[in-house]
Amino acid sequence: MRARVHSFAPVLGKRPRILILGSMPGIASLEAVQYYAHPRNAFWPIMAELFSIDAERDYDERIAQIQQAPVILWDTLKGCERPGSLDASIKRESVEANDIPGLLDKHPGVRAIACNGATSASYFRKLVLPKLSPDMAIELLPLPSTSPANAGMTFAQKLAAWQRLLDYIA
Repeated sequence: MRARVHSFAPVLGKRPRILILGSMPGIASLEAVQYYAHPRNAFWPIMAELFSIDAERDYDERIAQIQQAPVILWDTLKGCERPGSLDASIKRESVEANDIPGLLDKHPGVRAIACNGATSASYFRKLVLPKLSPDMAIELLPLPSTSPANAGMTFAQKLAAWQRLLDYIA
């Protein structure tokens, strides 16, 4: 039996300049109904470094803080079949993209789309990019996954890559 999973609503920051897209929340996140809920996911510690989010606060407080940052949190995929949490387990024939073009139309100040991991970037290129206006001046930033499954990179290496986001908020 395949489990169909669905992403959450976007979290909208103040005057967003960056759209951060995961692929699809993992089991820990789905069960908690929280973005990046797995305790070893580096996402919130990276946001703490980049946007002064207090990663030790409870989820609602972190969300309130991220809503003061110039970012939007969402996922490339709206729904898919995926047993377990690994992106590699996503059934390709089951994927459905979120309405990212519609979101970008509502937030024309977005200058960069940061894909949290290769799967998010791959599905973005395949399902979303063809629907975007070719004259849209938005840069696609494929970034290393903050997931604990990306054990080949240290936190410092992930943070160094993610610091590119700061170039888009000046």
